[in-house]
Amino acid sequence: MVGLLTLELFINEATSLKGKRRVLKSLLDKVKARYNVSAAEVGKQDAWQFSTVGVSFVSNESAHVHRTLAAVIRFVQGLGTVEVVDVKTELL
Repeated sequence: MVGLLTLELFINEATSLKGKRRVLKSLLDKVKARYNVSAAEVGKQDAWQFSTVGVSFVSNESAHVHRTLAAVIRFVQGLGTVEVVDVKTELL
């Protein structure tokens, strides 16, 4: 089972693309280390206050995929460095 999570983010503290990259790098590194997922910016690379982040997770149990992706969403929301504007989850 493959889980795909797409997060639309608003980065309020970013005042430039450099600032956005700093915030996103920290966020993605924390998510990858904590949840053993793959994560990357997949859209809106040229917008300095917005980003689309993709997260993928593979497991043999769909319940485990759901729990992990839900935990990633809660973690990102709880960090306080970005605002989650929209969430899309897919299971393949």
